[in-house]
Amino acid sequence: MKIAFFILIVLHGAIHLLGFVKGLGIKEVKELTLPISKSMGITWLLAATLLIVYGILYLIHSKYAWLVGIIAVLISQALVFIFWKDAKFGTFPNLLILLISLIAWGQFQFQNKVHQETRHLLQDINDQEHKILQEHDFSELPPPVKKWIRNSGSVGKPLVQVGEVFQKAEMRMKPDQKNWMQANAKQYTRIDQPSFIWTVDVKMNLFLNFQGRDKFENGKGSMLIKLNSLVNIVNEEGEKLDEGSLQRYLGEMVWFPSLALSPFISWEMIDETTAKASMEFQGTSGSGTFYFNDQGDVVRFSAMRYMDNNDGAERKEWIMDISDYQVFEGIKVPSKMTATWRLDEGDWTWLKLEVTDLKFNRWN
Repeated sequence: MKIAFFILIVLHGAIHLLGFVKGLGIKEVKELTLPISKSMGITWLLAATLLIVYGILYLIHSKYAWLVGIIAVLISQALVFIFWKDAKFGTFPNLLILLISLIAWGQFQFQNKVHQETRHLLQDINDQEHKILQEHDFSELPPPVKKWIRNSGSVGKPLVQVGEVFQKAEMRMKPDQKNWMQANAKQYTRIDQPSFIWTVDVKMNLFLNFQGRDKFENGKGSMLIKLNSLVNIVNEEGEKLDEGSLQRYLGEMVWFPSLALSPFISWEMIDETTAKASMEFQGTSGSGTFYFNDQGDVVRFSAMRYMDNNDGAERKEWIMDISDYQVFEGIKVPSKMTATWRLDEGDWTWLKLEVTDLKFNRWN
């Protein structure tokens, strides 16, 4: 698809050279019946050059290709209007190039917004001089939590202040959706000041995708989803989303075992393999339950979360089931999991997630 579009751009640009050839009197072009001056011939050459440059920038994934594409289309379409009789069919490739350029512009704007928000979220981190996690640091925690921390390999390693998580996923947006959509995601999670920012790119079909950003910062959650980076599908904030984002943050403790020591989290032992974590941060509170196997691995996290952010939203059980583990930088964490809503009409597993890489304490 990408190569086909590139070929279309090059051919479209090459056709513009006919106007240059005729305008400078290099050769008679029978297909162009209208007279073309030298200045207009130069303009045709400019349009051709810009279109071909755009095609190359598009092919190499330049983040500024959209800018060249829009300028090229504006010049090309102006020529089409002036020489409408001969050039009207050039409108169709111009519209396609304009659409692709606008989508790329939306992606550029979205990525720039996320970059700025990420920089803000990660500023002023206190690395605690690389304090090492010791046994006495978590001696007051419930036995299954202590066993989990030991089993993870976190003891003797620096306390995690920031985590960078790379993910690939399959998603379903509705319980009756049959096809899974492919997605790639990246997340930064901050431990000392509880927060995260998660961005995802989801491929819906050949022509449509959406970009999403979930954020939890200063005790507040926010969700932004854009269709093809241009049209807002979701742009939500509110108390229910605040609570749900905090509970998500709690559940993702499974990637950062030293988060269990956070002063904002309190623990309650349920039994030898179950413990409940409650968190309160800047006016937002929530809780969830961790389930462990006999070896000390977390196998499930469950929380009663708001499924929606509207006034009539009710809490439903949200379950994260863990199916596999992997060691990243010496710490054993879940690498494969699913997320499921337990609804009145039945369970809806909407997410299959795999952690492809995890980096600790890197934020510059």
